[in-house]
Amino acid sequence: MTITTTELLVTGADLLGRGRADLLIRDGVFADPATAGPGAERLDADGLVALPGLVDLHTHLREPGREDAETVETGTLAAARGGFTAVLAMANTSPVTDTAEAALHVAALGRRGGHAEVVPVGAVSKGLAGAELAELGLMARSEAAVRVFSDDGHCVSDPRLMRRALEYVRAFDGVIAQHAQDPQLAGREACCHEGEISGRLGLPGWPAAAEATIVARDVQLAELTRSRLHVCHVSTAETVDVLRWAKLRGIDVTAEVAPHHLLLTTDEVQGYDPTFKVNPPLRPAEHVAALRDALSDGTIDAVATDHAPHARHDKEHAFAEAAFGMLGLETALAVVVETMVNPGRLGWEQVALRMSTVPAHIARLTGQGRPLSVGEPANLTLVDPAARRVVDRSDSASLSRNNPWHGRELPDPVAATVWAGSLTYRR
Repeated sequence: MTITTTELLVTGADLLGRGRADLLIRDGVFADPATAGPGAERLDADGLVALPGLVDLHTHLREPGREDAETVETGTLAAARGGFTAVLAMANTSPVTDTAEAALHVAALGRRGGHAEVVPVGAVSKGLAGAELAELGLMARSEAAVRVFSDDGHCVSDPRLMRRALEYVRAFDGVIAQHAQDPQLAGREACCHEGEISGRLGLPGWPAAAEATIVARDVQLAELTRSRLHVCHVSTAETVDVLRWAKLRGIDVTAEVAPHHLLLTTDEVQGYDPTFKVNPPLRPAEHVAALRDALSDGTIDAVATDHAPHARHDKEHAFAEAAFGMLGLETALAVVVETMVNPGRLGWEQVALRMSTVPAHIARLTGQGRPLSVGEPANLTLVDPAARRVVDRSDSASLSRNNPWHGRELPDPVAATVWAGSLTYRR
């Protein structure tokens, strides 16, 4: 439940790992702690690390259309539990977010029932069909002020349409977020990584090249159009190589990695558990290692959850027939702590960059990812770096239970989340 207080004094927090300080929150912004009134609510943050509120570039909230799997209320409550103060809601709803009216509706749902800022992502093509551009300009100029456009779940495979989209969004500083998976190479029946395991299990698979070839095409189109490109859920070492090449050329490309691609491998598929069916698929260990390297050195700019809740009647099927996707909002920071912070590959300042500051910049969210300084919007995540727990899928704010971490011990980092000055989660 979101708790609104007049003043909240957070005492003894370690600011991004740089040293302890107090934080005063008043009227939705950070204020001078010396001015705290005698009635201020106090939150003891001794031993906790203070980060700016996390921003997720890639969330499927399912509303409107699939409220049996998730709603804006339950999805943003899961976000708050995961330390997020803003989520970008992907366009593959029903109806698709491909008009200004649809974008305004998603934004209004967030204002009415959200526990985090809900930012609509507009579709690139009408109906996600990949044939005709959606109302990009109208969505951008509406009160929803859409800046991120994606057909996520579908690749914009037509190069002419992709070029036109990149050219169009340049006028209002938009970005095309591409689901990079060549449908001709992947095939409609593909359901896991193409390799030794898929062959042994008799499951049709995606080759790694299905991702990297689209990214190679798109970075060149971004260079041609002088526009912004964002690559969703990078999953292969070959894609990392393409991104390094593009960034060396000065191409305006950013990329994200999903937490599950930082820890899980294609070995999980061997049990035919449909929880581990995800698009793009889990990859072998050498790809996981390349993704961790790329997130550490900044080749991959951000962590984004690709939170994809599914009702049981969509997920609990034979592996090949089950829906793609897994939950991610509540455990994203836990996986980053496990794979990147605890091994010393990222410090807390770098975590803030990858999970707050840079995602906010990519999405052009001026009120998110800001410093924890007087006068700035009070979006805050308090992290307990030592806490751990065994994940239980039944203990989730999400309506769905397709949790890939069930039964696994992970860090339990989020102690409290503050969005716009209000406590949205407190452990």
